[in-house]
Amino acid sequence: MRIARFGKGDGVAYGVVDGESGQPQTIAELYGHPFGIDPAGVRFTGERYPLAEVRLLAPVLPSKVVAVGKNYAGHVREMGSAEPPAEPVLFLKPSTSVTGHGDRIAYPVKLTDRVDHEGELAVIIGRLCRDVPKERAEEVIFGYTCANDVTARDLQARDGQWTRAKGFDTFCPLGPWMETAADPADLGITTTVNGDVRQHARTSELLWDVPSLIEFVSSVMTLLPGDVLLTGTPEGVGPMTAGDEVSVTIESIGTLTNRVTVRD
Repeated sequence: MRIARFGKGDGVAYGVVDGESGQPQTIAELYGHPFGIDPAGVRFTGERYPLAEVRLLAPVLPSKVVAVGKNYAGHVREMGSAEPPAEPVLFLKPSTSVTGHGDRIAYPVKLTDRVDHEGELAVIIGRLCRDVPKERAEEVIFGYTCANDVTARDLQARDGQWTRAKGFDTFCPLGPWMETAADPADLGITTTVNGDVRQHARTSELLWDVPSLIEFVSSVMTLLPGDVLLTGTPEGVGPMTAGDEVSVTIESIGTLTNRVTVRD
């Protein structure tokens, strides 16, 4: 089930997206908030809109975005390391970095000379949890979406830690919706810039798979409904410039697209 968050008049609503890409698609409005509701038992308001006529928003507003670095062997090598880390490398992106499908990525040209794309699979947490064994990870996952872990690469190298480089407003596009039925074990993930393929891999190549990451992260911190886990980016990261259109496509989920503009 594809559940989207969208603008409706002066407010916000959730809905289920019907129809395949390339065909007329609609969004059927849901009552209330989808978290804590069995997807099989959702209730509809009866309102339905053409998807092309609504503005999709970031599918969630998380309390935190927990991200994993160096989780594909190819990316480990391209970042200059001979060996992968002994355990997952965690960092946080602020909730204010989150933006939605179709929104701009604001390039802070006064502060950085290089802003890179990093296409990733994102996991949406569906319930409050802590110390989750990997065998039960599926119980706390609401769904999956596409993500772009936008990074000011020069600031990452200069600072020696990643908060500023990855924490700017708009540096965490998510969308276009949450897919509740995807199997994260082996999904194709492709990042394009202006239609040219920059990254392509499968989630089966992750050094630590989704259940292992849930177990590791939840041993460190409590996860709340709507929190986002970014699972890492494959090799092929590279710079974007103002005017570029960047898309992250994940098999069985959809395509997240954003345009890069100069930050005001």
